[in-house]
Amino acid sequence: MKNDGMALDVPLISGRYARRFLRFVQKHGITGTIVLDGSGIDSDMLDNPDAYLSMRQIQHLLHNGNRLLNDPTAPFRFGQELDLHGHGLFGFALLRQRDYRKLVTMVVQYLRVSLPLMDMEIHCTGELISIRLHDNWDLKKLKPVVANIYMGSIHALASLVCRKFTFEFDFDCPGNSLAWQRLADGVEVKFNRPHNQVLMPLSGRQAKDDDASVATYLAAARSREQIQGDASLKVVIKVRHEIMNSPGRDSTLERVSQKLGMSPRSVRRHLGLAGFAFSGIRNDIRETFASRYLLETDMPLEKIADQLGYSDQASFSKAYRSWTGRTPGEVRRTSRPDRN
Repeated sequence: MKNDGMALDVPLISGRYARRFLRFVQKHGITGTIVLDGSGIDSDMLDNPDAYLSMRQIQHLLHNGNRLLNDPTAPFRFGQELDLHGHGLFGFALLRQRDYRKLVTMVVQYLRVSLPLMDMEIHCTGELISIRLHDNWDLKKLKPVVANIYMGSIHALASLVCRKFTFEFDFDCPGNSLAWQRLADGVEVKFNRPHNQVLMPLSGRQAKDDDASVATYLAAARSREQIQGDASLKVVIKVRHEIMNSPGRDSTLERVSQKLGMSPRSVRRHLGLAGFAFSGIRNDIRETFASRYLLETDMPLEKIADQLGYSDQASFSKAYRSWTGRTPGEVRRTSRPDRN
């Protein structure tokens, strides 16, 4: 996915994260309109609970916010606000795990899909869990910002079951080193390390005793209907991810369901509970890719049609017109008059 200009514009990340980031910067006296400037994110997107934002929009938002906050530890502290509730994880059936290694592993697997700013690799060795971050988007100057957001969020999530953390970063210490060591109790921060990763020993007394276990704590947090809603949203996110990776002929309900290890009927049911249809999600992603191909490349229309899974140019043109009200040829001619 690295350096893929098309993928940067695919709606992939829940608007929930943009809303929480704006609330965070506003608490520091920064107005939301300044942070949103030039990002392409408008109030309608922020007000829509079902809206998804592109990686390009999120990068612009984080760049503006980080510049205005002017505090190297701010991204970590924002990440700490992305706890169970912040990620929409509160009440997930998967979190009713008594095996804490499985719990952390399953949360990481969820975050890899719901917040794909970086990829995560998890290893469990004895009593030690390590989570290593990988930059799949070539984030450049934003890499320390995003890495800190992830580290702060991992701290907030894993503090339910772990009391000590070692955070390692592959960049120089920005700002006052003492400020980093005071981020939270039981936290050690190291810079200029080979990788961006967190080390968490699970030995010793756990953060919550047996009478207030994580399972009990979470089971009481949400109703059964809300748990079902969260499970369905998770399926929506995974379906979007699979289609984005392969928007062509492989993006059928049957093949995507197979990749998710689910039956087509089950996938369709979860999408319906969350207010989505498979064809609608696929059309949304195909429209985004098609528009980028038309506006940013010289790829022939028949090639675009083939890339997006259409048998011929006419079928693609008909579909594109139903999405946008214009034909692919019209879009290309009006946006690039020098090629007429």
